[in-house]
Amino acid sequence: MTTRMEYAQQPVARCLERMERTADEVAAAINGQGDGSLSRRPGPTSWSAKEVVCHLRDIEELFMLRFRTMLAVDEPPFLVLGEMPPDRTAWGIVDGDALPLDPDRWAEERQYLRNDTGLALAALRRRRQETLAVLGRLAPQQWQRGSVHVTLGRMTFADWVALVAAHDDKHLAQLRRALEGRPLNLQPRG
Repeated sequence: MTTRMEYAQQPVARCLERMERTADEVAAAINGQGDGSLSRRPGPTSWSAKEVVCHLRDIEELFMLRFRTMLAVDEPPFLVLGEMPPDRTAWGIVDGDALPLDPDRWAEERQYLRNDTGLALAALRRRRQETLAVLGRLAPQQWQRGSVHVTLGRMTFADWVALVAAHDDKHLAQLRRALEGRPLNLQPRG
């Protein structure tokens, strides 16, 4: 599986190609699977294939929000999915507050296991096409616009597409493992 840093060393076009394939690869992996196998968690803390598809759908919305913010605002800071920021006070977070972006909370509160996997995949496909369209319209100088990821530091659009490509690989592997019944406690980071 290619890491974010490995993708970052490759041409942006390769990352975009990876992003373009994701929905089709998810579709191929879940093709012919019944709701029972899509909903089965391979371990007590592992997500089912359905939950992975729903996560990919929902995180795509967050990626698009980040990209649009990067176009409108110079160097915006972004919280990290599944982690507390180092400077909690700056974000108004006090002891006892929940994670600002908690993927497990999304899965439970958005009732991923009750979602229709096909509809979640269709929404992922639409959102990913919208994301790729926005990225495809960027002028060369816009690719250098940045943001501040609270744990990774400054990230340009090129850095973000490397992260998304690696994120896709990670969750496709997680989805396949879930369908095979092999647990993997893979917490998303976005």
